This record gives sequence, C-alpha cells and structure tokens, in this order.
Amino acid sequence: MPRDASELSRRLARHAEAVCRHYLSNGRRRGRYWTVGDVRNTPGRSMFVRLSGPESGPGAAGHWTDAASAEYGDLLDVIRESCGLVDFHDVADEARRFLSLPRVEPYGAPKLVRTPVPAGSPEAAQRLFAMSQPIRRTLVETYLRNRSIMNLRDAGSLRFHPRCYYRPEGDGPTETWPAMVAAVTDLEGRITGAHRTWLARDGSGKAPVDTPRRAMGGLLGHAVRFGAADDVLAAGEGIETMLSLRCALPAMPMVAALSANHLAALLLPPKLRRLYIVRDADAAGDTALATLTERAETAGIEALALSPRMGDFNEDLRAFGLRALRRTLRIQLMPQDCCFTYR
Repeated sequence: MPRDASELSRRLARHAEAVCRHYLSNGRRRGRYWTVGDVRNTPGRSMFVRLSGPESGPGAAGHWTDAASAEYGDLLDVIRESCGLVDFHDVADEARRFLSLPRVEPYGAPKLVRTPVPAGSPEAAQRLFAMSQPIRRTLVETYLRNRSIMNLRDAGSLRFHPRCYYRPEGDGPTETWPAMVAAVTDLEGRITGAHRTWLARDGSGKAPVDTPRRAMGGLLGHAVRFGAADDVLAAGEGIETMLSLRCALPAMPMVAALSANHLAALLLPPKLRRLYIVRDADAAGDTALATLTERAETAGIEALALSPRMGDFNEDLRAFGLRALRRTLRIQLMPQDCCFTYR
C-alpha cells in the first residue's frame, strides 16, 4: 500500500499543474508555484504547490505548504482534502480516475460493491453528509460570515462539499458547485435527510443557479439541530435565520425546520416545557406560528413567539448588528431564559 501511494503521488506530480487546475480551481499559477487559500480549495494565496522539481525528496514537484496553517503534503493530500474523502481506497480511486488508470483491488480480496440507493432517499442523504467535510476554514464559513454569522459553535450538523452535484430543471447538463450540506435528524439524532445550499465559488453568496437550495430524504417532523434540547428550545424555518439567532442566544438549543410547512409539523422533544417559535414576517410564517403554537399548547408546552423587526432575524442581524438583535430578543424572552444570551 505505501508503494502504491508513492507511485500514485509521483504520477500525479508529473501533471502537477493539471491536478491543481482541477482540484484547486480557486487558485492560480504564479511562476513555479500554484497558489490558493488552502488545501480545501478556499480562495486565497497562503498555500503554495510546487509545479516542477524532482520526483521525490526536498523540493519535489507536487509538494505543498500552507503558510497560514503550517499544513503540508503531496497531491494525494490535495485530492483527499478537496474532495472530502476519508479512506485511502477512495483517494486512490479518485487519483486513478484523474490519471485514467484502472482501479486496483487487493489480490484475493472480495470486490467491494457499493449498493445503489434511491436518489433523494434518507440513505442517499446519509451518504452525502458522510462524504462532506467539517466547515472550518471552508467556503461555508466564508458564506455565513458574509451574512454576519460569526458564532459557529455546535455547528456539527453543517458540512462542506467542494463539488456537490446540481441538476437543473429540464434537460440542462449536471453541474458541480460548492455546497453547504446540513443534516436533518429525528429526535434520536438519526439522519433522515439533508439540505443543500449551493454556494458561489468564492463563498460570497449562493450559487447563480435557479434553485440554490434543495432538500432530500425524510423531512417531515425533523430538523437541522444546533445544540441538544432539554426543556427549552427555539424553532424556526431557515438555517441562516436560526444561526443568526444563535449569535445572540449562543446557549439556547435551536432547530431549523427548513420551511414554514415543516415548522408547523415539527415533532417536539418529550421533556420540552417551553418552545420559542421563531417566526418569519410573512403569511406563511404567521400560519406556521399559529399551527405550532396550538400543537405545543395541546401537549402542555408553553409556546412563545420571537418576532424580527424586518423579514427574518438574519435581516435584523445584518441591518442592525448583534447588540441591537440581542436587545430585541431580551424583551421577548422569559426573564429566566435571559441566561441563554451568555456562554
């Protein structure tokens, strides 16, 4: 196996610039180097990949260093990190695919066949989330910070996929765009679905496609979760809305149901005693608020509305800032829940 890795690394190094153009597409050539933000293809210039040099040893072609993080490696590491792969077998297969080499199976080992799963199924959602990578230092962080969302603690339900398939409506060709992938889970924490937000290649906003947000799998009653709920919970529609609220209430558990209809149908934790319903300021938001309030109160749960000054809490955060958002929320919280504003 190590010899196989070394040989693949040498072969990739012979085509170092082509590898960089494919897997580090947000970078550019500068003299004898390819520069990019990091090994996960973030825009920037702190990572340097040698495009020429000996096949091995110091100064070898394909070797790279990230001056910002002190990370270093070879082109197999580039493939692993930029594609969000974990197992060497998958990294090697991707390298062979790029080099147009046949796949190699261990002698005498049974051939591993990944059973197909239905498109859009919970199983497909689970695989997509498993293929994605943590959001730290990725375009997801860039995208969220461009929306003034700085607190990303307990955001393990969010991941980044550098090349997530996007199929346009009709007969258009399939494209790949970076994406924020969110796990939709049930009350026991099982992944039932996934939500994708396709991003612009520099993370400045959503991708320029017709429907930059899509969900798959089992969604009804379930949600994207931030923090573990006990007796108090805040529930709303959008991921960015709830992350904005979490900037002001970092200790409060929250869920994003992804739409008004799904918010109205949210399954509530059995120990819950108080539910803050985060409403969007539109007709659908009012309907979801009324429906979920009735369901909660029938179950003996106190239901309170949290209302934004503008269309939603992300608009409030961007327009007025964090201090103003926190003041808006304090007058809507029960006094004993003001502790959630601190962490």
